[in-house]
Amino acid sequence: MGLINADFHTLPELFSSVFSHYRGKKEKFPIARKINGIYEPIPYDSLEQDVHYFGAFLRENGISPKDRVAILSENRPGWYLADMAILNIGAIDVPLYPSLPPNQIEYILRNCSAKGIVVSNMLQLGKILSIWQNLPDLNLVIVMNRLEEPIEDVIDLNHVKDHGRTILENKPWILDGIKVEPDDIATIIYTSGTTGLPKGVMLTHGNLCENVKSCSSVIRLDETDCSLSFLPLSHAYERTGGYYLLFACGAAIYLAESIETISLNIAEAKPTIIFTVPRLFDRMKANMLKQISSESAIKQKIFYWAVKTGELYHRQMNEKNQASITVSIQHNLADKLVYHKIRKKFGGRLRYFVSGGAALPQKIGEFFQALGINILEGFGLTETSPVTNVNRPDKIKFGTVGPAVKNVQVKIAEDGEILLKGPNIMKGYWQDETATNEVIRDGWFYSGDIGEIDRDGYLKITDRKKHIIVTSGGKNIAPQPIENLIIESAFVDQVIVIGEKRPFLIAVIVPDFAKLNEYAAQNSISAKTNKELIENKAVQQIYEKLMRNISRQLATHEKVRKFLLIEEAFSIEKGNMTPTMKLKRKTITEKYAQEIDKVYNALNMVYNTE
Repeated sequence: MGLINADFHTLPELFSSVFSHYRGKKEKFPIARKINGIYEPIPYDSLEQDVHYFGAFLRENGISPKDRVAILSENRPGWYLADMAILNIGAIDVPLYPSLPPNQIEYILRNCSAKGIVVSNMLQLGKILSIWQNLPDLNLVIVMNRLEEPIEDVIDLNHVKDHGRTILENKPWILDGIKVEPDDIATIIYTSGTTGLPKGVMLTHGNLCENVKSCSSVIRLDETDCSLSFLPLSHAYERTGGYYLLFACGAAIYLAESIETISLNIAEAKPTIIFTVPRLFDRMKANMLKQISSESAIKQKIFYWAVKTGELYHRQMNEKNQASITVSIQHNLADKLVYHKIRKKFGGRLRYFVSGGAALPQKIGEFFQALGINILEGFGLTETSPVTNVNRPDKIKFGTVGPAVKNVQVKIAEDGEILLKGPNIMKGYWQDETATNEVIRDGWFYSGDIGEIDRDGYLKITDRKKHIIVTSGGKNIAPQPIENLIIESAFVDQVIVIGEKRPFLIAVIVPDFAKLNEYAAQNSISAKTNKELIENKAVQQIYEKLMRNISRQLATHEKVRKFLLIEEAFSIEKGNMTPTMKLKRKTITEKYAQEIDKVYNALNMVYNTE
């Protein structure tokens, strides 16, 4: 069936067409959340009603079209409600990661001159109260949780809905006459820039609606589908794919309780599609292999035979479009013995995972495919609303991000940079014409990624042109500001922060050995060489304390979890610095690959046992 109604050009039109279609149909619902251990649905009619109440309250309280209203919340029904209400009155919403510290929230709210903010709970409200005096434009603060005691100038969501109902009764015309155009800005999503100060990506209603339409022609969804949502809605990927696309097709969204409960929630929700990031597959594979290792020798043997059989079967299918009779018979047997049991653990209805936000290791994709679980890897950026490429269900090529979606053009520049064009390309960066002109030239968006297109039109990402780190969880992190904080220490001479395709960041540090030797002398630490010095426990503690102090100033995903001390300084002569004294990140990470892997493996063991 696909889209309920393909004739929408703005998000309010999309919402309205879906609400109209399901009006009075109580058995259908767009969202379900856990209450007292059971998934409870929110019917279309009650969500639509609340959207009108919320919108009426915003209008009555000074929010006009084009005003900015921020959302600082985890994924919960109130997020969808706030988003719909803000967009319906022609205002612009600004999503914020709930992990952000107050100083970064303050920068964003000042930068976009936010007039209002909707926060989830007392923790997030506390951040706003601590910075409110520095935000002259902010005059409306709404908290989703019920307020136990009144707080001056703060209102909770229940009261917002009550007031909204009264406002609509007294002024039934308050939501009339609001005209939203496709070229109007719908949302400003802040992403890390190379300078570290986040830039506000302006996405229009047309950008997002066109991307929803493009995605719907690749991934066929209808009202029999449902998804489990756990990626942050603040991220463009979850917002377009895991929310607008699903809503537009009448699919239900089940909200996961937390990252820790995903496997339990999958079994309960029985999703047909899940939007996720590569990090989840690492975890699932590790858990699967851990479970298998505790089984009997014969069961282990059957499992690994089934994996090998699955890999061989799919290799033959990819190369010749059919598998040999022997392999097909073995594959059917493996399905009965292994694959169907694994599919059952994923709810038994899962058609595919969609993976984005970071690169999916080819071997991981092939491992899951061998077990009968398909992963469609895609590619895009916040600036492209975000999807530009995705693998097709009928032809998956791991190691690529698939062909371009409908309406998107992709070409490779002379230096290998991936250029993109289409109705999904952002309007620009908020109040930053210089940065906008750097990335949008002659109608083409310069992605900052290096890639190549194969003969089937499948795009392969080969490198990153920019220094922005994309973790395996899909977070974009500018390393420079974090490095600047570390280098402030008298004990640090040189540093690079790394974490590309990794679950978290670590710092590779060259200590200031003059300062360190001075410290050693004062504290009776005997060391004949630099190597002995950096291996000393008391010396290690200096850097552990430094990382702890720095982490307090950073968002959760920016925290540096561990460090690696290097005994030799980086230099031009050694080839790990450019003539202009810039550190060569790639060269350094390659040179110390083994040591870096050791740090990550040690950390992974700690994190996996927690």
